[in-house]
Amino acid sequence: MDRKPGEIDETSMREVAEAFASLKTADDVRRFLGELCTPSECRDIALRWHLMKRLLDGVPQRAIAKDLGLSLCKITRGSKYMKDEASLFRRLVLRCLRK
Repeated sequence: MDRKPGEIDETSMREVAEAFASLKTADDVRRFLGELCTPSECRDIALRWHLMKRLLDGVPQRAIAKDLGLSLCKITRGSKYMKDEASLFRRLVLRCLRK
């Protein structure tokens, strides 16, 4: 392996993506996330999802930072994806909120 520290292992990321894609239900994805990630990582994922919903609701970034205890940097990154019409993340959040 000639990867630098902190660099993403693209082969492993592809394999994880394929594992997610093979799952059939939301319950299976939730279980997989719970087994793959630490409780702290699961909280971070859920918090980022909550952040995206707040952004779509039009809540100001500073209010989100205060309410959720997040840095403006994380919120700005999320905001970038929510403003990008081509963002897959944005499309998924919107699709899930319409249910």
